[in-house]
Amino acid sequence: MLKGSERLDIHARIRRAAQSGALSHAIIFSGPGDRVEAARCAAAAMECTAGQDAPCGRCEACRKVFANIHPDVITVHDADHKIMAVELLRAIRSDVYIRPNEGRRKVYLFDDCAQLDERCQNLLLKTVEEGPPYAAFLFCAANSAALLPTLRSRCVEWKLAPAAEEGPEEDDSRARELCSVLSGKQAAAIVEFLTGMEHSKPSREELGRVLEQSRALCAQALLEHYGRGAPPDKQEITGKLRENLTKSQLMRTIEVLQTYRQECDWNVGVGHVLGALAAELEGIL
Repeated sequence: MLKGSERLDIHARIRRAAQSGALSHAIIFSGPGDRVEAARCAAAAMECTAGQDAPCGRCEACRKVFANIHPDVITVHDADHKIMAVELLRAIRSDVYIRPNEGRRKVYLFDDCAQLDERCQNLLLKTVEEGPPYAAFLFCAANSAALLPTLRSRCVEWKLAPAAEEGPEEDDSRARELCSVLSGKQAAAIVEFLTGMEHSKPSREELGRVLEQSRALCAQALLEHYGRGAPPDKQEITGKLRENLTKSQLMRTIEVLQTYRQECDWNVGVGHVLGALAAELEGIL
């Protein structure tokens, strides 16, 4: 399991990369997390029309990407064969030079790289490296080591963390309470809750677990905005978050919770973390 600063919130990372113009045209999403969902978030960032807020989740382009109906975001999967048919890859090599239909980019999302044997990957190399500037390639691989080094060298790899482990029951209860307070969107209540946490003198490890579990609940609520159901034991709290916070607010909250969860690993004092967190959350809500 990835721990500490290795644990990434993929939504926040994609958003930062998109805002800075550093979102690569070729990305491998690897690891045990939801690789396809992460790839769709990257595709939405590439097609989003909201500028600095990409992916906003609200514009028509984002909605189409997350609904899997955007004409310029093509999921590449061969349902008829265990290994992808060579003809399909050859078709992509031709199709890539047809300009996007309505979007800014033409994105090919390979949802299961286990379908790409050595021959398939070799067919893609030149296209990935020398394709037109509007073309993008997103690869979902449980283990990137299964891909050829020559293909990996042409891509940026983003490793997804596994779902957070369940912490002690008290941490889970605090995370749910924090999310309930967030859904109320009352600044005074947020400050009161976090001040109460500080008075209870949690360790950095305990606070880190609460923030990580809160982040996971907010991430689940964001997925519900796009039609993904929540586990039965989380439906009540994630439903509150979904109903009361916009997609943009949830994405920013996820990013902030991730930032301060990491500070718990960097020997920053609990009081400082909670004070700064309160100010950040007030600004979002």
